[in-house]
Amino acid sequence: MTESARAAGTHITSPAPRRSIGVWGLVFFVVAAAAPLAVMSGVAPLAVMFGGVGAPGGYLLGGIVMAVFAVGFTAMSRHVDNPGAFYAYISAGLGRTVGLGAAFVAVLSYVLIAVSFVPAIGVFAHDTVLSLIGVDIAWQIWAIIGWLVVGVLGYLNITLSAKVLGVLLGLEVLVLVVFAVPVIVQGGAEGLSFGSFNPGNVFGAGVGALFVLAFGAFLGFESTAIYSEEASDPKRTVPRATYIAVGFLALFYTVVLWAAIMAYGPERAVSVATEDPTGMFFAATEQWVGAPVADMMHVLIVTSALAAALAFHNASARYLAALAQERALPSGLARRAPSGSPGMASITVSVVAAVIVVAFTAAGADPYIHTFIWLNAIGIPGIIGLQALCSAAIVAFFARDAHGHGVVTRFVAPAIATVALTGTLILIAVNYDLLTGAGAATNMALILVLPVAFISGLVVARILRARRPAIYHQLATVRPDEPTSMG
Repeated sequence: MTESARAAGTHITSPAPRRSIGVWGLVFFVVAAAAPLAVMSGVAPLAVMFGGVGAPGGYLLGGIVMAVFAVGFTAMSRHVDNPGAFYAYISAGLGRTVGLGAAFVAVLSYVLIAVSFVPAIGVFAHDTVLSLIGVDIAWQIWAIIGWLVVGVLGYLNITLSAKVLGVLLGLEVLVLVVFAVPVIVQGGAEGLSFGSFNPGNVFGAGVGALFVLAFGAFLGFESTAIYSEEASDPKRTVPRATYIAVGFLALFYTVVLWAAIMAYGPERAVSVATEDPTGMFFAATEQWVGAPVADMMHVLIVTSALAAALAFHNASARYLAALAQERALPSGLARRAPSGSPGMASITVSVVAAVIVVAFTAAGADPYIHTFIWLNAIGIPGIIGLQALCSAAIVAFFARDAHGHGVVTRFVAPAIATVALTGTLILIAVNYDLLTGAGAATNMALILVLPVAFISGLVVARILRARRPAIYHQLATVRPDEPTSMG
């Protein structure tokens, strides 16, 4: 039981989390949450449509900004020993009240993104089976199967999830590499061109829409810190996994999307992305590698969505459990399964997913456009906003005590990240209709969910401070530089 739980008077008798996940297990969770195949085949063509041939440069720039953010983030992970990640870091830098407001936004964002992938699994599986073997099975059946698989794996030991994600992730990365290598080696349709990295092409007329899609492709990489209680050596594992994940995603997205543009030639690629964005990667794969690989890509989109759902489900459950341990949420959510995983929180995420998807379906909502897209339209700016706030909190934290870090780590990098991520958030707000495809009233309703969640957290924090001060002062308890327990 944590010191905060003792101070608050909780009686949690669940087994302690097992420190069983290593660097590569964390990397699998992060990269799987990013769903690289789904991003490349389903989202990247839209980036080409809006951003033109400069789209690969946009993804590279997004990766650079996230790497800069990671400098302060990983430094913070060495001094703030708490699985609350954003919640704990923002609390340490800007105070517990702001931290709890951020925690409510984090829980909302992660849970909604996790829920959104349930109908996505159903839609992708339905379309894949129908196109490959001509069998029409309702998307709801596939969604239920996906929901069950994610729920069971999320409840069981974390190492099992890591192994499953490792296999699925390896397959989807492999199929994209199999597509990209022949295109690059053979010089593409018109010879290799590096115009995609020309600043004039990257910062063209559609730069706002491009950055919305490019920066959103890196969501979830910060979840390495959420697994700190289950990491084998968090003070080393978390930073290493974070850098590996960000570096891999940045290079992978950039090279694969550049290869897709080279497969058609710059001018034709933009027209194909505009006329048939969903078919851009599949047609190029069939042309350059063959129909069997294109068919495999169709199948792996389903598993890509399944892997992303599992990764966000696990992250959501751990956020809920971290807050419940400190009595910011009902303490029952902190109860762990016999395996040591946050079992009650995992079950709760599954139940919430079922309720939301059923409610949307009963209302006649389209499973992809309304459920998947709209829920992500709340979650994406929620997490990017937390990254910006977290960067500001890192500056404030190290301003009080440098903890031996140089000026670049404790000030320059997080300050740059704060400005860049805030600018990205503004671009998302300005181009919000690109994410939702909805009208002004619907967009306003969706985006207002985030400030409502933040204000709710502030209100709960003030109530705790006034009525339960012992609990309030144990929120986001940190243990700077404490040796990691291996028990």
